[in-house]
This record gives sequence, structure tokens and C-alpha cells, in this order.
Amino acid sequence: MSFVIVILSLVVLIVLISYFKVDAFLSFLIVSIGAGIALGVPLNRLPLTIDTGLGNIMGSLTLILVLGAMLGKLVAVSGAASKIASVMVNLFGTKYIQWGLMVTGFVVGIPLFYNIGFVLFVPLIFTVVNQYKLPAVYIGLPMLAALSVMHGYLPPHPSPTALVQMFGANMGMTLILGICVAIPAILIAGPLFSKTLKNIKANPITLFTDKGSSEQFRTPGTLNSIISATLPVFMLILVTLLPTCFPAIEGSPLLVFIGAPSIVMFIALIVATYTLGLKQGRSMKDVIGIYVDAAKEIVMILLIIAGAGIFKQVMDESGISNQLADILQQLPLHPLILGWLIAALIRLCIGSATVAAITAGGVIMPLIALSGVHPSLMVLSIGAGSLFFSHVNDGGFWMFKEYFGLSLKDTFRSWSVMETIVSVAGLGGTLLLSIFM
Repeated sequence: MSFVIVILSLVVLIVLISYFKVDAFLSFLIVSIGAGIALGVPLNRLPLTIDTGLGNIMGSLTLILVLGAMLGKLVAVSGAASKIASVMVNLFGTKYIQWGLMVTGFVVGIPLFYNIGFVLFVPLIFTVVNQYKLPAVYIGLPMLAALSVMHGYLPPHPSPTALVQMFGANMGMTLILGICVAIPAILIAGPLFSKTLKNIKANPITLFTDKGSSEQFRTPGTLNSIISATLPVFMLILVTLLPTCFPAIEGSPLLVFIGAPSIVMFIALIVATYTLGLKQGRSMKDVIGIYVDAAKEIVMILLIIAGAGIFKQVMDESGISNQLADILQQLPLHPLILGWLIAALIRLCIGSATVAAITAGGVIMPLIALSGVHPSLMVLSIGAGSLFFSHVNDGGFWMFKEYFGLSLKDTFRSWSVMETIVSVAGLGGTLLLSIFM
């Protein structure tokens, strides 16, 4: 009966979000309270359960996500993202310009949240299309595939970061494995798949303006832009690999301190405040204004994650988590495939990759310890599942359709298939890595 209650709770969550258009956080709260009552959590303990679930998941995430949003916003507003893009396009030349845009999406997609990256780089795609008279979808899809994969697979993006915390995974190791999985997924869904889309006729809208740096401020140089944008990734990878090279420093207080994801993000933000802000002629007041705007943009994502934490805590408090783990363990599916499948089904129903990943994480979490699956691989598997087949209930689907001026048929043929490819390729890469881990 308890398992039925969990399934019904997920169905109600999907209906509230997709049909009644209730905010995701409020939907999580409604479903969590209802599930808590139905699963027998005492009414006098339910408020404490809600507070505990919210606090447990947000305690280690809030700082990372807020600082990551601030860094991404500064990278965009300072013109560093546009600088990286223009350099990549020039570096790869006309013949391989598609690859230049893809690499740009990969590099700049590390600090930038997906929607910011999309709006920022669509004008660049259209500029290249108009200048070289190339098919818009063929040229643009590899860059957008890279942005999508970064959003779904890698910290410091919201859902992978939340899953790392849920599963007790190492963020640096998740980054290393995620990059290994991301590269082939992007190559397949980007340059290879887009070759089949050259005949799609697009009518891009002309309303975009590059949201790069204002003329009154200096644009950062190439090396400055790349280092400032990718510093947190290289720091996390470095502190993960250092103990392997120098076993004597493993567990040292200094390494633990510097390697903490929140400290890494804080150091990166301090560096970027100077290199992309003060050094380029901005006042501290201007930079702080950028950070305030970034904090406002991340609020709703934080609330969605908080709502998922509440739902997870209700399942823990009721004891259903252990029962669910036993049931899931008996299913004739590899745990990584199961995690991917749950995320993909929720994605199909709700549309939001973030909600799909975090909800699936709460369901699959009890299975982690019992199955022996590497937690970083489960993060990647669920992240890949959360990108599966974007369609009419996903905002990204409509952004792509309207910005590129496509028919519904061509949007399904290009965007939806691309998202499906990165999802399936991500699962394949994760399963391949699981053989060795």
C-alpha cells in the first residue's frame, strides 16, 4: 500500500505542475504534506519533518548554487562569454565553424545556466548564419547540445549539484566522469546528428541583441575570460586528483578546506570579481548589482530543490524509503538504467529537467547503498534521463522553435531528437564507465 501511495503522490505532482500549472515548489509542498499524512507520519511531527527536509538539502547547496549563479551572470554581463565565443569561431575558421560554436557551448556552458547561455549565444549563431549563408539549425544545434549537456550532467548546475549532495558523491569526481560522458554525447548529438538537418528551413527572429558588456567597460581578454569562467572546474578536478599523485596530503585540513565545493566557488567568485569586474573598469557597486540580479534569478530553482528535499524527508520519516529500496532492488533492471528511466518518465510528463532529476533522485536514493553503484555515476545517469525527449511541455522546446522560426514538425525532428540523443548517449557512457568502477 505504501508503494501505491508514493506512485499516486508522483502522479499528483505531475498533474499539479503540468495540468493545473501550479508552481513546482508549492506542488512539492502539497504532495509532501498529503503523502506524509497518508504514510502515517504523525501530524505533530509533520512540520518538523518539512523543516528538516528543507534544511538538510539546502544547507550544503545554497551557497554553491548562489555563488555559481553570480559567477555565471558576471561571465555573461562582462562580455567574457562573448569573447570566448568570438575567439573560438575565429580559431576554427569557416570550414569548422560548427565545431567552434560547439566548443564554445561546452566551455561557457560550465558556469552559465542554460537559459542565460541560450539567449546569450543565439544572436551569435544567427550572426554566423547570416555572414556565411549557412543553415541555422545545422550550425546552431551543436552549441545548444553542449549547453544542454552541461546543464544536465555537470555541477555547478542546479540538478547535478543537488544530486551530488543527495547521494553523497564527490563533486570533483562527478565532474571528471561527467566530462568523459559529456564529450561523446555532444559529438553525436551535435556535429554528427546535425548533418541530417541541413535541409530544415529556419526563419530566425531578429529581435536579439547581444547582452555582452556595455561599451563603457573594457571587454576582458581571451585568457582572462577562459580562466575566470572555468576556474571552479579546474580547482575541483585538481583537488580531486592531487591525493592520487601525492597520497601523503590526502585528508589534510588545508586540502579538505580548499576542496570544499562552496569554498571553490567562493574563491572563483573573488577572482572573477577582480578579473571580470574591477579590472575592467566596473565599480564594486556595479559588480554587486550583477550579483543581486543573479541571486534573484536563482531563487525559484532553490525553492524547487527545497521542495524535493521535503518530499524525500517525508519518505525517510515514514520508513517508505527502505521499503522502496527493497522493491526497486528486485526489479530486473540495472540501477543506473532504473534511475535514468525514472528521470526520463518524469521529464516526459513534467517537462522540467531540474524537477525530473531531483524527483528521481529522491525516489532512487535508498537504492544507492544497497546496489553498490558509484554515486557519481548515478548522478550522471539521472542527469541524462532528465534531458530525454523535450517536447511541448518544456520551455526549452518553445524557445528553440520560436527563436529559430521552425514548424512543430521540424522542432520535434531537430530539438526533441537532439535531446533524446544526448540522454541515451549519456546513459550509454555511464554504463560503460560502470564496467570499470
